[in-house]
Amino acid sequence: MENKCPICGREDGGEMQDHHLKPVTFKSRTKEVHNKENFIRIHKVCHQKIHATFSEHDLFSHYHTVERLVESEQMEKFIKWIGKKPLDYYDKNHQTKERKRKRKR
Repeated sequence: MENKCPICGREDGGEMQDHHLKPVTFKSRTKEVHNKENFIRIHKVCHQKIHATFSEHDLFSHYHTVERLVESEQMEKFIKWIGKKPLDYYDKNHQTKERKRKRKR
């Protein structure tokens, strides 16, 4: 049976990572974050794009399902783009680094 990334729909390959649908950042507010149903196995590049696009608060309050993630305009564009790349493609997103830098201020 072939496994597919629930974000981009491509088969498993390259580096795969677990994504918490409800962020661990909010673990003190809910025990849901450690439930098996809260994890999805996705490509590293898809995982990175999610965290570069959405804040932890947005992920917790609205984008906590695969359906909501893939329906967002930013992710739709990304999914179309990444579909043309090899399975092991990964390029660090500079938006994440910039956002982290702003949080430290």
